[in-house]
Parts: sequence; structure tokens; C-alpha cells
Amino acid sequence: MRTVYKDYSDETRRAVARSGLWLAVPVYVLFLVTDLIFIPDVSHVTIPARFLIGIISLLVLEIQFAHQRRAGELEATCAAAVVLGYIVWLVPALQTANAEAFSYYAAFGAIFMMGVNLFFSLEFSLAVVSSGLIFVSFLLSLTQFHYSLAYCLAFTTFYSCCFIFTSYVNWKLNKERFNVFLNAREAELQQRQATERGEALLRLSITDSLTGMENRRAADIRLKQFWERWRQDAVAFAVLLVDVDFFKKYNDYYGHQEGDHCLVTVANALSDIVAPLGATVGRYGGEEFIVIIDLDRSADALALAQAICEGIEALDIVHAQRLDGFRHVTVSVGATITRDIVGTKLENVINEADRALYSAKASGRNCARIFDPNELPGGDASENIAAILKIAIQQNLVSLVYQPIQSLETGEIGAYEALMRLQLLDGSSSSPAVFIPVAERTGAIIELGYWAIRRACCDLLSRDLVETVSVNVSPIQLRAPGFAAQVAAILAETGVSGHRVAFEITEGVEMEIRPDVLESIQDLKRLGIKFWLDDFGTGFAGLSWLRLMEFETVKIDKSFLHDAVKSEGAKVLLEDIIVLVRNRGHRILVEGVEDEEQLDLVKSFGIDAVQGYHIGRPAPPLKHPIAMRQAGRRRWQVSA
Repeated sequence: MRTVYKDYSDETRRAVARSGLWLAVPVYVLFLVTDLIFIPDVSHVTIPARFLIGIISLLVLEIQFAHQRRAGELEATCAAAVVLGYIVWLVPALQTANAEAFSYYAAFGAIFMMGVNLFFSLEFSLAVVSSGLIFVSFLLSLTQFHYSLAYCLAFTTFYSCCFIFTSYVNWKLNKERFNVFLNAREAELQQRQATERGEALLRLSITDSLTGMENRRAADIRLKQFWERWRQDAVAFAVLLVDVDFFKKYNDYYGHQEGDHCLVTVANALSDIVAPLGATVGRYGGEEFIVIIDLDRSADALALAQAICEGIEALDIVHAQRLDGFRHVTVSVGATITRDIVGTKLENVINEADRALYSAKASGRNCARIFDPNELPGGDASENIAAILKIAIQQNLVSLVYQPIQSLETGEIGAYEALMRLQLLDGSSSSPAVFIPVAERTGAIIELGYWAIRRACCDLLSRDLVETVSVNVSPIQLRAPGFAAQVAAILAETGVSGHRVAFEITEGVEMEIRPDVLESIQDLKRLGIKFWLDDFGTGFAGLSWLRLMEFETVKIDKSFLHDAVKSEGAKVLLEDIIVLVRNRGHRILVEGVEDEEQLDLVKSFGIDAVQGYHIGRPAPPLKHPIAMRQAGRRRWQVSA
């Protein structure tokens, strides 16, 4: 570190040594006035000596400085100049006949000692040697005159104190300067490490970990840059979305490792095709890539899209699980060109590319399509819904309705079930039985689920309109990494306590009872969230679920109630199911109560709560103002 310190401070020390000597020499020369006062008889020698030493010292220093000599050599010159300046003055001064005056004037020699220790920033060893030579020179001068013992002791003590004190101060100053360097060096290293970590994190945040190309975040930043240039300078650009056909089947059959290898191979080939054209390429989703390029003609964009299809097909990656006759990996490409339309937004460009991509998929895949504004959405209905789900939240196409749940003990509406609705682009509605499976298949259910939880909390719970709201959760959501943490963030954001939220797990859906799912459920339970088992009796995992975890409420599927009204055997079956669930200690809710006869039947079984059109139809929150006000006055207390 000492070596590093010398290298680190070399330039600064060179500048200090130079400026210091240029200041010290004029002061040294000005002392000729005291020579004329105290030792005028030898001043004709001391004064030229002062000028000679000063000029030679500055000349040597400037030559060293011009030749970029290191600071240590310049400091040695400064130290030598001070020592020689003292000796060259002292020797002729000793020849003076004014011995008494010189005896007092000799005290000024301490100034030279102070100079090498305090005025210049000399290293401790160099400063001590220099001040020591001055001290020794003074002691030798005492032999020239026969001063009294008292004088010799007094001035020797004075010089000794100056030597010790100034040397100690020089040592402290050097130590302090070194400590300052260490602190500065540490701060510099910490700053550099922080900068490097920041740069690394920035690279990680905009880089896809699998393919090494830009990720969605980086692609969105690029899109905004292209968009601003388009709006300001009218530089048109094209956006191409590239999707690997039937990749899920490939991944499921060949395994995730081969699936990753396939994506990397496709990514590299895609980069080789478009990078020479100056295009930006990135991974935009699981098996979806995006290409952004300066183009102003639809024909050029379509030609590039077709070249991408042909290039990927030429890789000849075997894919034996396809059901469309192909036996290798292909891609579908949707492209669009920016157009000057009033009110257009960046989101519209992505939406157009999305529509073109799903048009390519609806056309049999392994093909390219350019967006046609005159073409109505068509093709495979599920593909169209998948495209709509990607923009549903941003375009306010998704909404929630709430169906009341009545407590049979109090007769009050104490809870509501949140149900999702989707509006298509033409204004019509899509059934949850249609769009929910598509959302689960495409992964859109993750963001839709978070949105539904947040919306339900804001609509009812944060406004304290009802005690409990239940929200359906998908197996995809429960398996999603960080799902519980995200739910916790939503609860904190909306100021809602977890015990007022219930998650409904549908027994009828196909869901493995996996450790990660159970762990996610336990994390959610720690937040206070209750779990309801929905549609009990329609699937094959109901009893397993009842054995593995504690549900606060079990919802018996409406089919059992409807059959029980018509058949005595079905009525006995419903009663057996109720007994089974009650023995497990769960609250029981029966769905599908549509008339007074069915309500009377469930009352006879001692059911806790009911839900159905007879109680209330699903509606937006403002459609239930009376029930909600009642619930605000008298809460439905739900306990296991």
C-alpha cells in the first residue's frame, strides 16, 4: 500500500514540491535584510550565497520537473536546497566580528529545521535526515565561538526541542496523509464496486439469462426509443413478433433442458438473420421473440418475416410431437409497420403485431403475416382470446362482478364471490368457461389473477363494504414463484387484512397436490388468507385435499342440490356428503340455490351458507348497495 500511495499521490506531491520551493527561495533571499542588520561585515558573502543557492535549486528543480522525474526526487532537491541554504549561509556567517549579534541571530536557523519538517510535504525519513543535518551543523558552529556554557545549553536545548517537535509533527502529518489516502482509496474502491455492481445489475435487468439477448424490459425501452423517433422525426419502423410453434409440446416431450437448448438455437439463428440489417432483437416472452427494425414498407417487413420463417425451418430441429404434419421446429411471425393514424399509441403497435402473429397461427403456423387494418379478427377463437387477454387489463376489457353469499344463521349477506368477465373487442362477452382455460394455457392468468385480487380489495374490502370476498385462484397461480409475496404486497398496498380474503380452489380442475403448491398455500395462510374448496364432489382429488389441508369452507357443487330436489337417492347422497364434510369440521356452503324449494332443503340440512341466483345474481359492486350496507352493519364472522 505504501508503494500504491506513492504512485497515487506522485503528481500531487510533484506540484506541491515545485510550488513550495518557488515560495521558499524568495523568502530565503529576503532574509538578506537581516544579514545586513546583524552581520553586515560578511553580508557581501552571505547575500550572493543566498542568490546562488536559490537559483541553482530552482534550476535543478525545473529540469527535474520538465523531465517528469518522480516526486521523491523533487522532494530530495527541496530538502537539499534547505540544508545547503543553511550551511552556505552559516559558514560565512561564522566569520563575522559581531559575535554577540550572531549569537542571537543563530536562533533563526531553527526556521530551516521547521521548513523541511513542516513547510514541505517530505517523507518522514527524508525530513528527519535533513533536519538532523541542520541540527548537527548548528552544534558544530558552537565550536567556532567560545560561548558560555549557559548559552550552549540553552540553544542546544532549543534546537533539540525544535528537532524533536517538528520531526514528530512531520511524522503525524505523514501518517494522517497516509490514512486519508487509505480512506479515500477505500471509498474509491467501494464506489467502483458499487458502480460495477450497478452496471452488472443493469445488464442483468435488461438481458435474458437463457439466450443472452435483450429481454422484454430492454425491448420495451427500445420500442419507446423507436416510437419517440417516429413521432418526432417520422422515421417509420416495423415490429415483428416471432413465436416458436408448439413449443409447449416440445418442452413437455423432450424435457426442459432440450427446450432451453432449442430456444437458444432459435435465438442465435434469429440474431444471425436480423442483426446484419441493424435490427434490435430480444426475447419477449417464454418462446416469443421481438424484432424492431427501421422499415417503411409493409412488403419489406413481410419479406423479412418470411426470411425468419425459412431460416428457423432450415435449422431442422426435430419436433416429432407436432400434430400438423411437420416434424421439425418452426416459427410463426406477425409483423406491423407504424402508420400515421390519429390517436395511435405505442401499445397499438404491439397489439397489431400480436394480431398479425395470431393470424399466422390461425393460418396453420410456420408462416408470416403482416397486419391488415381492414381484416377483422378471425381464425381460431382461442388464439384471438389469447391475444385479447394480453391487452385486457390495459384496455379495460376485463372486469369483476360479485355474487352474494348468504349466511343462513343470520340471514345477512356477509361475503361475496368475485367472478371475472371478459369483453371482446367487438363489444360482446366471452364466457369464463372459454377464456379462463386460454388464460391458464398462455400464462395470462398470472397477471389477471393479481389484478382480480387487487380489484376485489379496492372495490369492497378497502371501502369496508363487506367482511369477506372470495377470489378463485388457478393452479398456475399457486405454482408461480413469489405468488404469496405478491399477494402480501397487494394487501399492504390496499390496506386490507388477509383474514378478509378467501381463495377458492376448484376441486374439479386438474391439479397435482405438489409440495410447492402446498408450500404456497401455507405461506398464504400465514397472511391470514382463508381457503375454500370449490365445486366439491365434481373431481377426484376432493378427499385428498381434505386430508392434506384445512379448508375454512367447503362449497358443495350445485349439481348435488339440483339432483336432490328430483330424487330421494340423490337427496341421501347430498346428506352423506354434508355429514362427511361436517365431520371434518369445515363450514359448508351450497352453490346453485335457484328457488325457494332448494333453499328450504338446504336449511333442513343445517347448512352454514348458500349462494345462487335465488340469493343474488353476479353484478358490479354498485348493484348490491342495500346488501352491502347491511353487511357493513352486521359482519359475517367466518371461523373454522
